[in-house]
Amino acid sequence: MNLYHLRYFIVLAKLEHYTKAAAELSITQPSLSHAISSLEQELGVNLFEKEGRNIVLTKYGRMFLADVERSMEILDSSIRQVKAVGSGEGVIDLGFLRTLGTDLIPEMIRGYQEEYPDRVVDFRLNTGVTEDLLEGLKSKKYDMVICSKLPKQPSVEFIPVAQQKLVVVVPEDHPLASRNSITLSETIPYPQIIFSKRSGLRPVIDELFDAIGEYPETVYEIKEDQVIAGFVSNGFGIAVVPDMPILNTMKIKKLDIVSPNWQRIFYLAFLKDKYISPAAQTFKNYIIEHSLLE
Repeated sequence: MNLYHLRYFIVLAKLEHYTKAAAELSITQPSLSHAISSLEQELGVNLFEKEGRNIVLTKYGRMFLADVERSMEILDSSIRQVKAVGSGEGVIDLGFLRTLGTDLIPEMIRGYQEEYPDRVVDFRLNTGVTEDLLEGLKSKKYDMVICSKLPKQPSVEFIPVAQQKLVVVVPEDHPLASRNSITLSETIPYPQIIFSKRSGLRPVIDELFDAIGEYPETVYEIKEDQVIAGFVSNGFGIAVVPDMPILNTMKIKKLDIVSPNWQRIFYLAFLKDKYISPAAQTFKNYIIEHSLLE
């Protein structure tokens, strides 16, 4: 079915006059008559009938008009949206680790908006653990994610964009609470809360303990760092976690790790050789250009 014929039909239905409709459409009257005739032949019904010198819609013409107008409204809206995307506007689906939602992600989005004030971009934000974020990326739920780096991800490109140091957190009444710094070996006598295996930080923590040749007693395995900190503040154990702003508001003591030294790296992850919208591409470039790595 010819899309132009449908648009001609709508105009003719409103004006109920071939000459006036042809003039508004900037086509000849025979061309309009042919288009409507072709449409009626395809449908197998008459859409118009004569009434004096004018034409009016038939019963089936009125029914068809209502559906065609709705369809054209949806189509035109979709065309406008896609054209907006092509001009650098639209929606960006961004996934990130929850711990980054207090400072890094808001700072990135604010900086992007200030650099491109004329672009109307709607950020759809989602949080999760690294494994879930990467699955969402590969299923194209997200345009890009900011997370830890996992091995064996051949379809994903990881670019380091920010870093965060790891610290030991202990309850305020813990024997280690009088300290300001500590070696990882000194934490071994105390029960610890460890990141679950689904967390992108678990391999990092395991590598740290492998480096000292010891592993602590584990009381809980939890996938989110803020939840771990909450359990620490309630006396369930101590933990190695990222140095995040929320720690300063909790009933815990934060200790710098002097040995072994480690910085947690956050990565911008996106699918290799896959198309993303101009808006998403511009935001990706902005993140890379404004990397917070020292």
